[in-house]
Amino acid sequence: MLSTENLTLHYGGSQILHGITMEAKAGEVTCVMGTNGVGKTSLLKALAGTHPRSGGTVCLAGQDLPVLRPQDMARRGLAVVPQGRMIFPLLTVRENMETAFALLPKSEHRIPDEIYDLFPILRDFLHRRGGDLSGGQQQQLAIARAMIMKPKVLLMDEPTEGIQPNIIQQIGRVIEYLKGRGDMAIILVEQYFDFAYGLADRFYVLKRGAVALEGPKADLPRETLRATVSV
Repeated sequence: MLSTENLTLHYGGSQILHGITMEAKAGEVTCVMGTNGVGKTSLLKALAGTHPRSGGTVCLAGQDLPVLRPQDMARRGLAVVPQGRMIFPLLTVRENMETAFALLPKSEHRIPDEIYDLFPILRDFLHRRGGDLSGGQQQQLAIARAMIMKPKVLLMDEPTEGIQPNIIQQIGRVIEYLKGRGDMAIILVEQYFDFAYGLADRFYVLKRGAVALEGPKADLPRETLRATVSV
C-alpha cells in the first residue's frame, strides 16, 4: 500500500533521515521503533507531508507521489493520529470528528455507527468540548477522526503515550480490528514494547535516522528486537 525508497529529510542544515527504504502492506501493522531522537516522528512527518522530504520516493497504492502538502497527502488517502493527539479543544466531540468531512464527498458526511461501536464513550460525550476530555478519551477521539477519513494508510504516533492501561487495551483491540479489515496499512510508531510486539507484523528499527534492523516479526526473535530498540 505504501513504500519508500532512499527517503531523506533535513531540518535546516541537519540531515535527520538517511535513506529510509520501507514498505507497509494493507492488512498489516508496520511498527517503527527506536530510542528517542532517532527520527521516528520525522519519518511520519515526511510521509504525511507536514515536513517535506529532501529526497527519495514515496509510492502510495502503486503511484509515485511528488512532494505534497499535508492536505493533499490526506486527500490521497493518508491519515494521521499525531503524537499529542491535537484535538481542537474548543470544538465538541462531534465537531472534532466532523472536521474529517473536509476530505469526503458530501454524500458521505456522516459519522459511521462503527465509530460508536468501537468507542462508545464518544457517543456519550458528543456535546462535550474536546479540551474537557481525559487524555485517553482524546486519543480515542483522534483515532475516530482519522478513521472517518477512510484512509488507505493510517499513521499512528505513540498512541499509548500517557494513556491509562484499560484505554491502551481498547486501542490495541481497535488496531487489531482495523488490521483485520484488510483495507488499510497501519504504520505504528511506538515505544511500549509489549504493545508494539503484540500488534506488529513487520518491524523497522531506526538508529541515527537510518534503518538498523528490519524484517517480519517471524524472523526477529523477541529478545533480539528488545535489545536492539533498548540500546
